[in-house]
Amino acid sequence: MTKPTSICVFCGSSMGHDPEFRAAAQALGVIIAKAGARLVYGGGHVGLMGVIADAVLADGGPVTGIIPAHLRRAEVEHTGVTDLLEVDSMFERKRLMVERSDAFIALPGGLGTIDEILDVITLAQLGQHEKPMVIIDLKGYWQPFVGLLDHVIANGYARQEVRTLYQVVPDLDAAAEALGLV
Repeated sequence: MTKPTSICVFCGSSMGHDPEFRAAAQALGVIIAKAGARLVYGGGHVGLMGVIADAVLADGGPVTGIIPAHLRRAEVEHTGVTDLLEVDSMFERKRLMVERSDAFIALPGGLGTIDEILDVITLAQLGQHEKPMVIIDLKGYWQPFVGLLDHVIANGYARQEVRTLYQVVPDLDAAAEALGLV
């Protein structure tokens, strides 16, 4: 696998309740910056999104934020990123994230994060990209999601091959190794 030069991270616009997830977002930002890769993300300064962007920037890495106008107007955009692209919709945001990224990582997050990672898995299933996708299952956070995907496959609504489109890893080290960042 070729080492990715731009990595899209899907994660929460909230901090959530577990401080270990915040620490993981910060540590992942450092890993991305030290690997010389660009972070592509949702453009916010809030939640885990803001933590990872700040960590990449603090370590000298470039950051591209992609934010819908309605969220920018609500003053949640990160004004310190290298590039901030404003788009008209969440659909356009996801399209640009896919276009501008060589790989995808999912950290804990909410409905938007679920939507984003499921969308890139679906696009891969449809042959629209062959980019690596890593779900970091910190403390079992993603087990219900992975279980749902397994349920869909077991009931014949997706092929077994879907499981090969993404990797589920337990921690940041395994994610960095899976993407060739170390």
